[in-house]
Amino acid sequence: MRAVETGVAASLALLLAGCSLAPTYQVPVVQVPVAYEQPTAAAAQPALAQDWWRAFNDPVLDQLQVQLRQANPNLALAVAHYDAARAAAGETASARAPQVGFSTGPMRQRQSDDKPLRSATQPAVYDSNAATFSLSFDLDLWGRLRNAAAAGHARAQASSDDLAAARLSLSQQLTATYLQLRNTEAQQAILRDSIDDYQQALRLTQDRFQGEIASELDVARARHQLASAQADLDALQAHQAMLRHALAELVGAPASGFSVGAMAQAPTLPQVPADLPSALLQQRPDIAAAERRVFAANAGIGVARAAWFPQLSLTGLFGGQTSGSSALLDAGNRYWALGPLAALPVFDGGRRKAAKAEAYAEFDAASAQYRATVLAAIRQVEDQLVQLYGLADQRGHEEEAVQAARRTEQIARDRYAGGAVSYLDVVTAQTDARQAQLGLQDIQSRQLQASAALMAALGGGWSVAVDARD
Repeated sequence: MRAVETGVAASLALLLAGCSLAPTYQVPVVQVPVAYEQPTAAAAQPALAQDWWRAFNDPVLDQLQVQLRQANPNLALAVAHYDAARAAAGETASARAPQVGFSTGPMRQRQSDDKPLRSATQPAVYDSNAATFSLSFDLDLWGRLRNAAAAGHARAQASSDDLAAARLSLSQQLTATYLQLRNTEAQQAILRDSIDDYQQALRLTQDRFQGEIASELDVARARHQLASAQADLDALQAHQAMLRHALAELVGAPASGFSVGAMAQAPTLPQVPADLPSALLQQRPDIAAAERRVFAANAGIGVARAAWFPQLSLTGLFGGQTSGSSALLDAGNRYWALGPLAALPVFDGGRRKAAKAEAYAEFDAASAQYRATVLAAIRQVEDQLVQLYGLADQRGHEEEAVQAARRTEQIARDRYAGGAVSYLDVVTAQTDARQAQLGLQDIQSRQLQASAALMAALGGGWSVAVDARD
């Protein structure tokens, strides 16, 4: 007897649990390399770092990132979208719970004199007081509600990943803009030093012209060189102001009057760990969001397929009704109803067929978007590694060019002072030296920005993993 009871209980549990008509979920397959093509530098075990920009060792950048997270309006918009998605998921999941309601309606009404089956003793005007408790529970035998709830939860997770992606993108924008700002400051310092040298050269040339040692052409060349450098400085100052305005917008502050603290030291160039694994891409929030949307679309297929099967539910009513002042729940005034309810559309003009086709199409679209997101992420990482690798070689050659240009400039000055060369040689040497210095500074800035872009492409940079047993 106990075995029979156990079997009945198990069968009832299985019936209530129902089944799912969603296809077995599998993450779309994308060929991901074990490691990246370009070699990297320092040997370390990589792991994600939430505050990845701290690798630049710049307190001003750290403070700006804090302000961004507190006041950026686009980030606040992403938070609101996540809150809405989470609420929508809760709303969808609530359909799986028993639905209990209460209604009451004290009414005074009049019935028609010609009402069918009305007896002569029935009053034309009477009171109708009612109170009803209702209960309904969808058995969800085919997983319609369960899959809808799973899809809603997955969409909420995707929205959470969208929020993380927005944080990452805005942090990367802020870092790149800040590094560009510091680059303009360093370039301005180079130009100011050059302007000081050009002013001294102009005075020297004017003195030599007064002494009839140099020609007026030399003076004109010196003036042109000085004016050209001053024009370049003016352009950098205007660009610096626009970068400062962009930073103000990112941190949620008005551009007017916004200022950035002085740079205590140049940002540190982060060292990329050796053997950087492509598994870090799994932590990218946009990839995680794309995968969750594939899962939601897969569950949506289950919802669409369940629409072809009967919808079974249990319903119950309990209440009371009176036409006078007697108690609603007196024995004679009570009413109740309990029973199952089955519903199945017989003809819907192709609505369910179209909904099923739409669900499969949405799954195909979500899968394609996932694969595109992964491939784009791999390309972004490879691009930044290639750029870093190339910039490292370029920086070495540019440093040699700076040393050679400075030596050439000094030789040209000395020979001009001795009357061995014309001032054109000095102008050429000084211009080459200035361009080499500016070029080296630009390469250093591009290295920093490529490092920031690489850490963002990896989903948040890296740090040295620490064994918990240590």
